[in-house]
Amino acid sequence: MMPIRESPTGGIPRKPRDTELDVFGVTHVGKVRKENQDHFLIASLYKQLTVHQTSIPAGTLSASDTDRLAFLAMVADGVGGSVGGEEASRFALDGIAAYLTRSVHCYYSADPNDDAEFTHVLQEGAMRVHARLTQRGAVDDRAGMATTLTAFLGVWPRAYVLQVGDSRFYTLRHGTLHQVSRDQTVAEELISAGVIRRSDPGHERWRHVLSSAIGGPEASPVVTAIENDWNHVHLLCSDGLTKHVSDEQIAERLRTMTSARQVCEALLQDALDGGGSDNISIVVGRAMPQADG
Repeated sequence: MMPIRESPTGGIPRKPRDTELDVFGVTHVGKVRKENQDHFLIASLYKQLTVHQTSIPAGTLSASDTDRLAFLAMVADGVGGSVGGEEASRFALDGIAAYLTRSVHCYYSADPNDDAEFTHVLQEGAMRVHARLTQRGAVDDRAGMATTLTAFLGVWPRAYVLQVGDSRFYTLRHGTLHQVSRDQTVAEELISAGVIRRSDPGHERWRHVLSSAIGGPEASPVVTAIENDWNHVHLLCSDGLTKHVSDEQIAERLRTMTSARQVCEALLQDALDGGGSDNISIVVGRAMPQADG
């Protein structure tokens, strides 16, 4: 890999330009479900939202010649079997994107060494979307329409991971895969409380029962702040991938990837080959320096 130039002030490597971002997303109905209730979104935040790729219908691609303030990637998985799962996942991504765009002032005013502002914005956005979706379900007599939501907000050289539900966020750093998000499931809550162990037979029973969801009985958004770096590969996915593809296989795919698109398509095929029992959504991103950078 080419060396990364430091910023003019030294210390922090320069922020990647838009043309140096290798990002791609895929979504697939799988082999069993009749409807794809997953959605994803990849976008840049300038003084407006510029969408690069999304599964949401009728998206608008707009142009901007200003400096990128932040980069946004999201995956939402409508709760399987619930009424309006597809609508819920689409609604969540629309709502978070709109809220972050309206909150653009925080990217100017926040201290880059203080994570509190971005944590607050993401948690507040998630709770507002949760309240609106809950209200919408009640008005339309579709109580229970709900979705997971995992979002990556890159504000160089930091990144913020928003987690509600059991879709996941991973990073590959120096060849090692790290699961940054924590599944918000009944199984994980019971393990944390010391009620059961991961090896217990009862673990499997509760592994896919959500303890937190946008639009569900409870939403508990968690934001994790991490360092971002040119050597990191980021992956967001719904559980349609992790039900069939192990962390070891994901890590090997990311270590040997030739592009974000190539690895997304390879992981999708792995999930389909493994059974494809659920909808599958995958977003992978990394920064790749150019020769004239």
